Amino acid sequence: MAGSVAMAQGTTVAQDTAISPDTTSQGTAEGTTTRPAPAQVPAERPGLLTVGVEEEFLLVDPETGQGVPAVDRVLEQVPDDLRGQVQHEFQTSQIEIGSPPGLELGALRHSLGLLRSGLSDAAEAADVRLLAVGAGLVDGPIPPVFENPRFHRMVEQFGPLVDGPGYNGMHVHVGIPDPETGVRVLNHLRPWLPVLHAVTTNSPFHNGRDTGYASWRSMLWERWPSVAPTPFLESHAHYQWLVDQLVSTGMLLDEGMVYWYARLSSHYPTVEIRIGDVCPSLDDTILVAALVRSLVGTALNDIAQGREPVMIDHHLLTAAHWRAAHDGLDGLAVDPVRGGTMPAWELLDRLVDRIRPELDRHGDLPEVTALLDRLRRDGTGATRQRAAYARRGELADVLADLARQTRGDRRDDLAEQRRTNRAEQPQ
Repeated sequence: MAGSVAMAQGTTVAQDTAISPDTTSQGTAEGTTTRPAPAQVPAERPGLLTVGVEEEFLLVDPETGQGVPAVDRVLEQVPDDLRGQVQHEFQTSQIEIGSPPGLELGALRHSLGLLRSGLSDAAEAADVRLLAVGAGLVDGPIPPVFENPRFHRMVEQFGPLVDGPGYNGMHVHVGIPDPETGVRVLNHLRPWLPVLHAVTTNSPFHNGRDTGYASWRSMLWERWPSVAPTPFLESHAHYQWLVDQLVSTGMLLDEGMVYWYARLSSHYPTVEIRIGDVCPSLDDTILVAALVRSLVGTALNDIAQGREPVMIDHHLLTAAHWRAAHDGLDGLAVDPVRGGTMPAWELLDRLVDRIRPELDRHGDLPEVTALLDRLRRDGTGATRQRAAYARRGELADVLADLARQTRGDRRDDLAEQRRTNRAEQPQ
């Protein structure tokens, strides 16, 4: 909600270092952001799409799990070399990171790994715990909104829509050649975003109980009036006209409050996919980023070949996102083509088959295959939270497991699986 930190800036921007030391700052309506300077695309890899990720985290009391207004204390502890990629969020119990743009999943993993572990250390130094979770697990005092004039205008205009310590999401930016093409990409993405929504579900608990939803954050987040599936758009002029009209009605303060599940970035030449909860682990984040990038690449190919987007009724699309938030991957999904429902995993497999050529073109297929195997074995963040709770019936176990995943502890078997998958790829 607070805005971008460092993000992908186009289809031909690469970033080979973990954190770029060469940055420039810009002031925006949403605060000061830092964007990394562009690097050169390798000559042997033309036309690949950049990808960048923003992640929002919750700051909690290590003993109680309640959200605490500690963002200033944590920011003071962040190492100097990471500060350009970290910023405040809407509430003082939240904090956000943003990766540099890149072509390689390995570079994205390295960058986000440094940020997650560095921020976890900073939180511990400030006597709090960093959690990658969609919404607060336990009840407690509501931390205040961060001291930002825009945030206070939002509270004045829209009222107390946030009744907890903050709703934490993940935003994936993929480079596009121009806004007109970007709008056409948004139309092609619409039917497939609900199943990606299901992949990210990571907030089953709220106020100390299981809500029955895989993503309760999604239900809370929809209180904001502009949260919705992206409408079908005729052109970039239509996109801009609609945004201007929504601002004139008072439903939006500015373009930054366009909370559609996919939108054009207001700061960078990217499409920004913002459907789901922040992912608990680095592996989950990398998987979603890779799937989103290849879905955008597939949309660009369809546009180039004159294929029309799949039309889906707005209310059916809303139902698909509700089903994704409720079931995650453990239940049903709405079939975007035929209607009705089907097992969520079958729909995810269909998506992967559809975007497989782009996964292969970007060199992501072995990594994604291994990450999907892990996801199928261990479940989404919501599934893993419930499994942690089932061991003893204690939310403390859920909090501890989330903290471990947030920091970025890796599994040797996954690294071995990736090596195996690469060896099995045809040469």
